Amino acid sequence: MSVKLSKRLSSKKKKPPKDNAQSEVLSKLGLESFWTTPLDPASMLDISTWALNNQAPLEPKDLPNAFLQRLWLLRPDARSPSCKLPSEALDNTDKSAEDINGFGGDSQCSVNPLDLVAAVFMSSNTFLQQEMAARMMQCQFAVPLVLPNIDPEKPSRFLLWPLRSVVSQWTSHFPGANRKVQEGFLASTCMPVVSCVKFGHCGVSKSQVLNNVISGLRSRSETFLHRGMDGTQLPRRLSNGLVEIGWYLPTGDTDRDIFTVPLAICNLRGDASAHEKSLILLCQASSAMVIFCGNLREKEKQLLASCKDMANKVILIDISDKEKDENRVVGFVDENLEQDIGLPEGSVLPGQDLNEEELADRLSDTLKYLLPSKLKCVTIEAAEKLAAELGLNVDEEVVCKKAMATVEEVLKGLDEGPALFRQKQLPLQGDLWKKLAEIEKEESKARKEGKEIDPQLQKEKKNISVELSSYKMTPVMKIFTDALFTTDIVERTYFLSWMKLRLQMLQMEKQNSPQDLTTNQQIKENDGMSEQSEELENGVHDHSEFSDSFCTDTSFEEEDIADQPVNAELQVSEPQSEAGQESILQTSTEGTIEPESEQKAHLESTHEAVTEQQLSDKKEVQGEEILENNGEQISKPISDDQNLCLDSGENGALSSEEKQPDEPQLTLDMSHMVSSVEHMNHDPSSEDQVSMCSEPSELNPSLLGLEHFLREMGLIFELTHITPGSGSHNVLRLPSLAADLILYGIPLELMDGDASNIPIHWLSCVLAELTRRLPQQQFRTRILTSLGGPHGRNAEVFSALFGVKFPDRRRSARGVYMVILCLPDNLRKDMECDFLLLIDVEGLCSMPLNGNRNTQICDNEMATVAVGLSDVLLQNISSHAGSEFETNFTVVVNALLRIKECGLMPAFHVLVQDEGINSILQASQLRRVTDMLQTETGDRGSSNTDNHSAKTTSCTTTVKGPWYNTSLTEPVDAQYSEALLKLKQNLFGALKTCAAKSEAAGLPEFMGRLCSVWDAVKAKSFCVGLQNTDIALAFSMLCTELSLCKDAFLGHMESWLMGATKKISDTKAKALDATIKNDLLSKLKDEAREEVKTEVDKLRSKVETNFMNDDHLKMYIEKFQPILMSNMDDLQGQVTEEIIQRSETVTENHCSSTQLEKFEALLEKVQESKLHALVENNKSTKPLLQDKELEDEFEEVWNNTLSNFDFRPSETDDITERVTCILKQNLVSRGLKKHMNKLEVAGQNQPTSFQVYDEHFGYRSRLKHMFEYNNRLQRVEAQQLACNVIEEYNQFVADKSSSPADFSDSYITEILQNVDKALNEKSMEIRTAFEVDLKVYLCSAACRDFQEQHDRYAKDRDFLTCIKTTKGKYLAEFIYQLRKRDQCQRVAQAFTSMVIKPTVLDYIYRPLGMRIMEETKSKALQYLSRQAFHKSLLEELVKEDRFESFMEYLHSYDSYRLRKIQETVVAHLSESNSLEKWRQHRLGEIVGKIAAAVSQTAEGTNGVLSDTKPLLERVCLTLERDGDVDVNRACLNGPLFSITTEWDRFITCLMELLAAMRLDLAQEFSQNVDINQLLQCLPIQPQDTIFNRVRGCDKQCPFCKAPCEVEQMEHEAHRAMLHRPKGLFRCKSSLSCISYIESLTQANPPKNMDTEEISVACSDLHALEPNWSISPEDPSSETPIAYWRYVLARFNEKFAKEYEQEPAKIPEEWKRITKEEAIDSLKEAFLT
Repeated sequence: MSVKLSKRLSSKKKKPPKDNAQSEVLSKLGLESFWTTPLDPASMLDISTWALNNQAPLEPKDLPNAFLQRLWLLRPDARSPSCKLPSEALDNTDKSAEDINGFGGDSQCSVNPLDLVAAVFMSSNTFLQQEMAARMMQCQFAVPLVLPNIDPEKPSRFLLWPLRSVVSQWTSHFPGANRKVQEGFLASTCMPVVSCVKFGHCGVSKSQVLNNVISGLRSRSETFLHRGMDGTQLPRRLSNGLVEIGWYLPTGDTDRDIFTVPLAICNLRGDASAHEKSLILLCQASSAMVIFCGNLREKEKQLLASCKDMANKVILIDISDKEKDENRVVGFVDENLEQDIGLPEGSVLPGQDLNEEELADRLSDTLKYLLPSKLKCVTIEAAEKLAAELGLNVDEEVVCKKAMATVEEVLKGLDEGPALFRQKQLPLQGDLWKKLAEIEKEESKARKEGKEIDPQLQKEKKNISVELSSYKMTPVMKIFTDALFTTDIVERTYFLSWMKLRLQMLQMEKQNSPQDLTTNQQIKENDGMSEQSEELENGVHDHSEFSDSFCTDTSFEEEDIADQPVNAELQVSEPQSEAGQESILQTSTEGTIEPESEQKAHLESTHEAVTEQQLSDKKEVQGEEILENNGEQISKPISDDQNLCLDSGENGALSSEEKQPDEPQLTLDMSHMVSSVEHMNHDPSSEDQVSMCSEPSELNPSLLGLEHFLREMGLIFELTHITPGSGSHNVLRLPSLAADLILYGIPLELMDGDASNIPIHWLSCVLAELTRRLPQQQFRTRILTSLGGPHGRNAEVFSALFGVKFPDRRRSARGVYMVILCLPDNLRKDMECDFLLLIDVEGLCSMPLNGNRNTQICDNEMATVAVGLSDVLLQNISSHAGSEFETNFTVVVNALLRIKECGLMPAFHVLVQDEGINSILQASQLRRVTDMLQTETGDRGSSNTDNHSAKTTSCTTTVKGPWYNTSLTEPVDAQYSEALLKLKQNLFGALKTCAAKSEAAGLPEFMGRLCSVWDAVKAKSFCVGLQNTDIALAFSMLCTELSLCKDAFLGHMESWLMGATKKISDTKAKALDATIKNDLLSKLKDEAREEVKTEVDKLRSKVETNFMNDDHLKMYIEKFQPILMSNMDDLQGQVTEEIIQRSETVTENHCSSTQLEKFEALLEKVQESKLHALVENNKSTKPLLQDKELEDEFEEVWNNTLSNFDFRPSETDDITERVTCILKQNLVSRGLKKHMNKLEVAGQNQPTSFQVYDEHFGYRSRLKHMFEYNNRLQRVEAQQLACNVIEEYNQFVADKSSSPADFSDSYITEILQNVDKALNEKSMEIRTAFEVDLKVYLCSAACRDFQEQHDRYAKDRDFLTCIKTTKGKYLAEFIYQLRKRDQCQRVAQAFTSMVIKPTVLDYIYRPLGMRIMEETKSKALQYLSRQAFHKSLLEELVKEDRFESFMEYLHSYDSYRLRKIQETVVAHLSESNSLEKWRQHRLGEIVGKIAAAVSQTAEGTNGVLSDTKPLLERVCLTLERDGDVDVNRACLNGPLFSITTEWDRFITCLMELLAAMRLDLAQEFSQNVDINQLLQCLPIQPQDTIFNRVRGCDKQCPFCKAPCEVEQMEHEAHRAMLHRPKGLFRCKSSLSCISYIESLTQANPPKNMDTEEISVACSDLHALEPNWSISPEDPSSETPIAYWRYVLARFNEKFAKEYEQEPAKIPEEWKRITKEEAIDSLKEAFLT
């Protein structure tokens, strides 16, 4: 996006900058080349004018262009230094206002934004700087006032000229006075100026504080860039020492305004101690100095003291950090500081503990106290003298001052008043010109009517001619034209700019009150101030001979001007600036500036010093040197290197390719002749309008603008044709001058709106001069015209769109103006033209102050001329359109109707400048009228046959423009830039549409069209009169009614189409039958035609009725009824065509959808079969199939489906021609053209086999083999080769025929390549005829074989193509379904194995233990009680008669009992078959319950995709609730079961798995089972249950270990039925046959008993074991019963051996006890 500019206008070039950090920034931004050749306004043509989109910068070199483009669009992010990545640049919208103002957060910044602004200003000339300044002020950005030099050793530059164009309005607050809206140039308006600097490091952002001061805390302002914005954290390279200026302007609203008077705020960037000159300038030129003080050293203290001496008022803000710097000298907390420096009390504001908002609030309060009376009012322009004295470069130099002096010479007699001045100095625009126009119109009307011209008119015309013949150019016009004839284009540019600036200032003086910004009383109070301050306020008129309050400066030095040759080659950059300076003059109507007397005082000094030199220069240019150069007018002819070629290689500027030495003309480097001036003209901020409440819509005849002088110049030349022989040499050069000016962007007046006349001869010569300068093959034009009422802002809209500057409607002459733009190459191609002519109608529908009603005729004439010239018409509807709509509307509609009579009709676009209901309704009304007028046969560039296709509908765009912001304090609408680009896109789209309708016309054709339209206007050749307003209103009402009826008609046809669609859908599968489909479609088409005709006939009847019933329309029935009838015809044709087309589309869509459904059903069927097989296979194979394997499986499914699908029949074509063409190409490539005649039989019936003939062999070959029988061997080899090739061909055909694809040309190519390969591999002496015959044979066979395949796949190519494009989707669906089904299968398996099967087994086995226990207890009675169980154990021990069992019983009593119980249970189960029956029964029950729960959950889920987890949880809950089953759902918590699948499919898988599980379990239950293993698996084991019931309390006798036999569950005293003898346990000496109890109770213990064994006496047993009931009277406690006697006697020896002790001495009677007696003793013992 680097800017490329050609050689520019400059009196001298700057030297390249030194290599330093500053030049590196320019190089990084791609601006190094523009330091020597600065950017000018022409650059904006490429950057902004033709840009249709917001282009985000991608690298640092894109930033300057992005800055300029955004600035021209008034975007708040214009100063952003952010670069986006290409992907991020695509989305540069949807930002909040805060992000835009702060430049967004995620940006990549490479430079400081202040450096970006400074770099662009440094690289721009003064005229582009002025354009940028105006727009920056409109965006509420601070503007550079002092620009640092790129070389730090050189002085900075004071920029005054860029601020000259800044105009705004404000309303000051004066108690008791009328708060009048004031308007003025801010640079020359007296107001308080507050300058802010800093010393030392500041912890707060000075710029942010100033922003808060300007905007207050209620709104956000980013006037000054501050450290909180993107990129500002980067070090500043260029902008240290930069002084910026911003303004605060009150609105008159006491609740909103912060200050009561305007206030300028200057901001010095960087530490002020490093920029002493700028600091001194601000101190001397400001009303007050605000100094932010950080930690200061001695040097800063000295500067601070000097500031106090120089400044009018000093305010110190202490933001120092005491603890941070011990070496600082000043601390403002010290009370003696004010006394030390000599400041008044209260001049120091402590700010160490305050943030930016709080500090701004304190500073605002201080300034409010000082305003308005305590601060001196000064002007910015007065600081120019101080800047020069300090050694700063000043931008307004000699050329600027010289041009200003010339302007003063021109306007010398303006003191008498504009009206008198025009009468004396511009006399041709008076009554004679108007009277002559009226006479010519009467003559034209008479000629049209065939009448003789009134002699009285002829006499009056002759008298006027005689009077005009005595005209001599006035001194003012002579000076004016001489100034334009100057060879110094820069001086001419300044001259035009100063003309507009001075005229605008004079008009402001008249409109504003003579008071200054403050009251006269304030000025008196300030009389006592210093002389220096007086100079600042009143101007520096005594500074130098060229000083002036209005004088501006240029970058061209005086000595360079003097060195310029008169006929030196002129360049482009600065001449284009002349148009740019127009923006200075075209601003609002009210304001406050210096008193006129003061301004004149400033002007006189410059005038006296410059006039003499200026006049001598003019005489030199216009007199002798012109003659000495052989009649050259202004410069030498265009040389070869100054070609005016119409290309946009250098910013799309005008240029010429032909050298014309014989014709004098202005020498130009035309590469930027249009673009430069257009953009210099563009200055929206300088045209801020007065508030609408005070803005008159009348035209003031006393107004005087630059356009009046240019109009007079044209009339001077026109006079040479009215009175031949009156023109001098200089007069005859005026068309060349005018052509020069229009090429530089100065608007050309096509029609004088005040006199309602067109200077035809003048325009013809000017356009002829343009045509002569431009290449004959490149002057195609398109015309874009803007119409609007008094508040339409046509000039502002064009300025915003294209950067051109048309005259301001309030300060210019009423008329039609034109500007020419050269298009870049890309737009030339799209729009098929080279130039875009912009036409602006100013003063339309404005009432003159004298009440002259003839302006209605003039309005109609101007509008008719403008519309008649237009390709595209832009109608502006302002926010105040409600009051002016009827007048403006009738003028526009009448103009359209008149032009329609001529067979012309431009494309129509409406610009709505607000979103009010009135504007929207008016736009809708105009759009309806133009839509009706667009479709009438005979439109320009379209015939009757293509008129319908060439119809262009109108378009409406809403742009809330900044031109209604009359004060710079009003922000630009956030959507303005996007809306403006949208409008530009729409207009360019309309211009491109014109290229399709008609060819672009050249300038001669444009002039011819202008003449023809003007002749028709003068002769009143239109049926619609120039004063008729009724027809416009009546016609628009008819258009509105018809538009509503049209909408109802279109709605009716939509309803009809819906019914037709239903009929088509009802055919369903029958739609595939071609006969049924065609019959239905034909019937619907006939119905559609009849329905449309019926409805349109109703509209026609309505049109006829309205014309017959309306008195206004009845008079024009012959003219306008055909237009509307033609519109009805077009509507009928359009709707009929659309309905039929949509019916065909609906029918075809229905057939296609039906066929697709059929195909998908077949594919689903085949696919389902394959999926089922794959899923079943996956059940047995754990590894999953890979995607590649699945693709192969799907390919089989796809081919099977295609082969079995019945495609719709369609037309087929013969492939023979295609095959023959390929064969021909092959033979040509092989050099076998001589055999082309054999191709005639290709594709025809061929022999079934290929035969080799003698002709296939050459003569030598046959001679060589002549002795062989009929050349047999050679022929056999050739035949074998042919057979091999044919066999390979057959295999190839078989492979291709089996593939699901249509015939392809590549098949034939491959076959022929195989033949060539076979012949190359086999070395044979054979002629080429063999090759050709073999190839023809194979191709003929291929035609037959592949035709069948082609017919099969050519049945419905579109449908086949459609399904092939979606094959990937079907493949993905196939893989997805398999994966989902496999996943479904696996999840179902997991649920079955992890939830269902455990639940089933638990349901079966959990109650089984209790059942076995009950059965066992019922079979074995010993388990009925504890004593019975113990008795049975003792009996079984005796019967078993095993010592080991007695040992286990005695020492492992619990395990022994448990083992015996388990043996009993096992024995019971082994003998019974109830276990199998029980399990089978329980299995059936639980499976039934599970199936019921699953079925209940599956209700209403058929085909529904669901998450399986909640559904499975519902199954479990249902099973628990209804089946009384416990289900463990803990495993469902993981992600395993959370899948999305079709629930009914999952249910199927689950039921299948449930059935399989039941079969497996049933088979398992029917087999023999290990009882012990089964018992171990039971949740409740029966042996443990039985044991727990008969085990007792587990307490044993503390002496003999006999178990407690008490039956009660809870008992306090334990008692054993049978105490055991001591011999059964280990003793200390030997075994004993007495019991423990007996041994303890004997009075005389046995001799063999150890005395220590006797521990207590009998009476002490209860005390020894209180929980045991052991009574001496208990028989069992004395001696063991017979049972234990028998046991001890039976196993005495084994006990002794086991215990390794001596056997007990067993009494003999014990030994005689038998087993039966022992058992009987048990019965007796347990019965007691």
